[in-house]
Amino acid sequence: MAAPKIKVGSGYDVHQLAEGLEMWLGGIQIESPVGFVAHSDGDVAIHALCDALLGALALGDIGHHFPDTSDEFSGIDSKKLLSRVMSMLYERGWQVGNADITIALQAPKIGKFVPQMRECLALLMGVEVDCVSVKATTTEKLGFVGRKEGCEVWATVLIYKNA
Repeated sequence: MAAPKIKVGSGYDVHQLAEGLEMWLGGIQIESPVGFVAHSDGDVAIHALCDALLGALALGDIGHHFPDTSDEFSGIDSKKLLSRVMSMLYERGWQVGNADITIALQAPKIGKFVPQMRECLALLMGVEVDCVSVKATTTEKLGFVGRKEGCEVWATVLIYKNA
């Protein structure tokens, strides 16, 4: 059976928030008194996006490729992880059609940063900005996100292979 010319992948990631850490989200730094607890820079949006891309390729998840037990990835800029995932995609003859990312974060409010995130992610994926959707939401003060304990992100991607 021939491989499909399009594939879809979904990704999900969560990181805890703590005071005194930098907040990197969607490839950009956001001024905030809290940041993400993580082995890398904690960019939960890029991590979910990487998982979606790896899922579309049926290559497992981000933890398989970039384990949090490896010193190599300690404090790494997540944009480098996404670049590596994009190389895996290109090596197999695939391109990104579009990406849709939803970020649930009670505070800080990040809506004003969405255009910058879209531009950064589009550049990293080699697509036009209109192929990258980033949506910011809260959980209306419900759950760990609502209590400002963490952030969760869902990502969906469509990849395609030219005939």
